[in-house]
Amino acid sequence: MSCIKKLETNSSKLEFLHRGKVRDSLQVDENTRLIVVTDRISAFNKKIKTPIPNKGAVLNGIANFWFEQSKHIIPNHVIEMIDPNLMLVKEAEPIRVEMVVRGYLTGSIWRGYEAGEREFSGALILEGMSKNQKFPTPIITPTTKDEDDSPITPEEIVKTGLVSAEIWEQMQAKTLEIFNFGSEYLAEKGIILVDTKYEFGLLDGQLILIDEMHTPDSSRFWRKSDYEKNPTTAEQIDKEFVRQWMLANKIDGEVPLILAPEVIEETTNRYEEIYEMVTGSKLDVPVADLGERIRQNLKKSGLLAENDSLELA
Repeated sequence: MSCIKKLETNSSKLEFLHRGKVRDSLQVDENTRLIVVTDRISAFNKKIKTPIPNKGAVLNGIANFWFEQSKHIIPNHVIEMIDPNLMLVKEAEPIRVEMVVRGYLTGSIWRGYEAGEREFSGALILEGMSKNQKFPTPIITPTTKDEDDSPITPEEIVKTGLVSAEIWEQMQAKTLEIFNFGSEYLAEKGIILVDTKYEFGLLDGQLILIDEMHTPDSSRFWRKSDYEKNPTTAEQIDKEFVRQWMLANKIDGEVPLILAPEVIEETTNRYEEIYEMVTGSKLDVPVADLGERIRQNLKKSGLLAENDSLELA
């Protein structure tokens, strides 16, 4: 099955801006950019060399679903999905803070808690909690939006001028509102939204939601039935499967960056399963040639001319 590893073109309508771990960004004009959600996958802050078929379409589709569902809470940057892997968005000024919100004591903060830490990015955690235990109320543990994703407190965010105190208060309130909305929605489908991250931007001075939302790459999910059987062993239904395989197959102490064929197939199946669980619909990606599909959709949107080059591998 074909995959999108990157998108490169000589189109005069598209100017390359940035290549992230998963997404490529191209400028359309001063008000619009094209987000290409590729099939790349990362883990442990490393770029894995083997892409995952349909992963980009899953992420793009789930994000678009949530942006649509949550626009009554906060505006977002979406203009239009022009292809299963391509989204036109409004150009906004990104806020260099990741709003990490957690409903349960798990992952990195559980490891810190076990080691005696009780404060994370300014959030205090009660004594006597156990692994995977639900917090009385969700907590926000923000990080910087850079290569290191370093923990940062609300006071430091405002003091260093990343945002004003007024914008911070809005970010905090909207983060909790969106998280509670997503948690309630998914609970009805038998899924626990364990933790996630949101990114915000400013458009004409107004706070909006950008990037992605409640995807398997940005969130941790558990099946409610698994958690109720045994909270400490609840299996994540996101890309944790890939992480665990990498840890189990280290070579000279290093995790592999090339995935086995069976791992690629299983990861595709898991991503497509999450898509169906969240949206209630099966992933519907045209089976026609991937490159031709994207070429035609870019041409239809006026972003690619007949003789422009297009490279996806």
